[in-house]
Amino acid sequence: MNLIIDLFNHYGYLVLLISLTLELIAFPLPGEALMTYCGYIVYTNKMNWTVSILVAASGAITGITISYLIGKILGVGFFEKYGHFVHLDKKRIEKISIWFQSYGSKLLIIAYFIPGVRHVTGYFSGITNISYRKFSVYAYSGALVWTFTFISLGKVLGANWEKYHSLMTRYLVIAGLITAAIIIIIYFYRNYKQKILEWLISTLQNSIRIFNSLGKIKILFAGIAATFLVFSVLVIGIIQDYLANEFGQFDEVIKYLVTHIFDESWMYFMRIFNSLSNNYALLVVILLTMLWISIKGSNKLYEIRFLIISYLGAEGLGILLKNVFHRLGPSGIIYTFPSNEVLISIVIYGFMVYLIIKQSKKTWIKTIITVAYFILCFFVGLSFVYFNIQYPSDIAAGFEFGMVWLSLSIILLEIYRILPKLRN
Repeated sequence: MNLIIDLFNHYGYLVLLISLTLELIAFPLPGEALMTYCGYIVYTNKMNWTVSILVAASGAITGITISYLIGKILGVGFFEKYGHFVHLDKKRIEKISIWFQSYGSKLLIIAYFIPGVRHVTGYFSGITNISYRKFSVYAYSGALVWTFTFISLGKVLGANWEKYHSLMTRYLVIAGLITAAIIIIIYFYRNYKQKILEWLISTLQNSIRIFNSLGKIKILFAGIAATFLVFSVLVIGIIQDYLANEFGQFDEVIKYLVTHIFDESWMYFMRIFNSLSNNYALLVVILLTMLWISIKGSNKLYEIRFLIISYLGAEGLGILLKNVFHRLGPSGIIYTFPSNEVLISIVIYGFMVYLIIKQSKKTWIKTIITVAYFILCFFVGLSFVYFNIQYPSDIAAGFEFGMVWLSLSIILLEIYRILPKLRN
C-alpha cells in the first residue's frame, strides 16, 4: 500500500486509473483504500473531486469490461483449468455461477462493495452470457456508485481518513451484504410468489386438519411470531457486551460523518423530519391509513385490526427492549436503545406503504413509494443523530427491530386473511 501511495503522490490520476483497472481484472490491489486516500488529497485541494470520481469510475469500468470480455471469449472450461491464477478455482466458479443464474445481474451494483466478489463478477457476467447491454447498465452504474462513495468518504474524513477507513469499509461491506440479501428476498418473492403461496396454503390446510379450529391456528402462528421476536431480543441481549464495543466504534464514525456532512443549513429540514416521528404525525398517518383501508381495503376488518396491533406492538416492543438493554442516550438521563421513534415510524409508515403498493398494479409506482419510504425513515433517524438526541447505533437498532416487527405483522395479516377462505 505504501508503494502505491508513493506512486499516487507523484502520478495521481494515472495511478488511480491503472490501479482500479487492474483490481477489477482481479489483481490484489487495495482499491478502496486508494480511493479513500484520493478523497483525502481532494480534501487538501491538490486534486479535483469530480475529475477523481470520473477517472476512478473509468478505471473500474475498463477493468470490469476487460474481465467481462475475457470471460465471454474463453468460457467456463478455460477458467476451470487456469482460473486459480486469478482466484477462480473450480469450486468458486460453481458457487458464483449459481449465484448469477439465481439472482441475475442487478447484484452487479452491490458486488463492488463485497471484497472477493467484485474481482470476479466481470468474468462471470461473460461466462454466463449476460448481454453486454444489461451488463453495462448495472456494472457501470455500480462502478460510479462505488468510486463516488469511497472518494467522497475520504474527502469527508479528511485528515482522519486512515483512522476511520477500515471501520467504514467494514460497515459498507455489511451494508452491501444486507442490501444483497434484501435483493435476493425480493427476487425470490417476485419469481416464486405463486409457489410460496401454494406452500403456505398447503401448510395452513394441514394445520386446519390437525387442530380443526381457526382460533387455535391463529394462536399458534401468533405464538411462533412472538417466540421468534423474544428469541431475537434474548440473543442480542446475551452478546450485549460485545455489541457495546462495536456500537462505540460505529457511533464514533457515524457521528463524525454526520457533523461534517450536515451543517447548520440542514437544521430546518432536520426539524421537519424529526417532527414526522412525533405522536401527532403518527396519529395522522394512522388515521390516513384507516381512511385508505375503508376505501381500498380488501379485508377492512383485518387490516384495521392489524394496523392497531402493529402500532401497540411496536410501542410495547420498544419498552421491552429498553428494559432489556438499559443503555443511556447522549443526555445520560433516558434509555434510547433502540430508538423508539424510529422503530414506530418504520412500522406505521411501512404498514401504510404496504397497503398502498398491494393495491397498485404499476411497478414504477411501487418502486417510487418504496424508495420514498426508506428515504423518509432514513432522515427521520438521521435527525435524532443530527440533534444529538440519540446515538447512531440506537437508530440502527430501531431500523432493525422495526423491520422485524413490521415483517411479522404483515405475514400474520396475510395468514389470517387466508385462513377463513380455506376453512370455507
